[in-house]
Amino acid sequence: MQVTDRRMKARYHLPGLFEFYELYRRFLPLYREHREYFYTWCEIGSIYGAPADCLWGGGRAGYGDGDPGEVMALMREYGISARLTFSNSLLGREHLADRRCNALCALLEENAGAGTENGVIVHSDLLLAYLRQKYPRLCFISSTTKVLTDFRDFRRELGRPEFRYVVPDFRLNKSWTELAELCPEEKDKVEFLCNEGCFFGCTDRKACYEAVSRKNLGLDGPEFRCRAPHAAEGYVFSRAMENPGFIGTGEITGKYLPMHFSNFKIEGRSLGSALVLEFLLYYLVRPECRLKVREKIYLDNMLDLL
Repeated sequence: MQVTDRRMKARYHLPGLFEFYELYRRFLPLYREHREYFYTWCEIGSIYGAPADCLWGGGRAGYGDGDPGEVMALMREYGISARLTFSNSLLGREHLADRRCNALCALLEENAGAGTENGVIVHSDLLLAYLRQKYPRLCFISSTTKVLTDFRDFRRELGRPEFRYVVPDFRLNKSWTELAELCPEEKDKVEFLCNEGCFFGCTDRKACYEAVSRKNLGLDGPEFRCRAPHAAEGYVFSRAMENPGFIGTGEITGKYLPMHFSNFKIEGRSLGSALVLEFLLYYLVRPECRLKVREKIYLDNMLDLL
């Protein structure tokens, strides 16, 4: 696997800011102290997530229990940007005064430092306008929950100056002709969702996200039931790799980086830490070093699994 331009770096945006605090507390020291374990062509751009029961939350039902102060201290220590996933699509003006969500935004703004760009992932334009006025030091990311599957809609979203990054629907990941036509400024704003586990032919994605938004707001509504093949089995990484929208490390180094795309989002904040570790190993760690990282993080040679 070769990257011809050594200046080109893939910046990964990782899941579980609050959900996987304990995992990152063990992983980030390895990332700093054993760079020989990791691919030279990638770096951690940010870690995103939300604590449990956040009114503004969306995308996935949050269950993060990391202490916000400890989480931000960890991000400061390693110089990594923090992002709040506040992509609820059903917010009204009455929700904007929520004390907890405002306190989290204020905490991120206070902890923005040199080299870090803390931000909020948003769906609602109402929330975006409010946050831009109240927390001007934060950056804003257009959420994939908008389900931008038409490239023309996606390009219009890229043209909005209020967004630092835009995450398209994963079904645009391989729109090579249209992607190649983007100008450098547009390419800098694209953040691809790499490992989506949803069915490529799903037509219920918006309804799914709206159901999560209702749940976070405590609103009544129909329970969403996924009709996709294999839905009952949950997320399976090996099956996600077969998804036509999947972006693997070979494509990142062989296709996306040469096309001057550099931002890649890894999903998984609603999954378990063991599976998220597999994502980190696959996307960041050299194959011959993956067992070393596993051993240092959680393997116990006295543990019997069966």
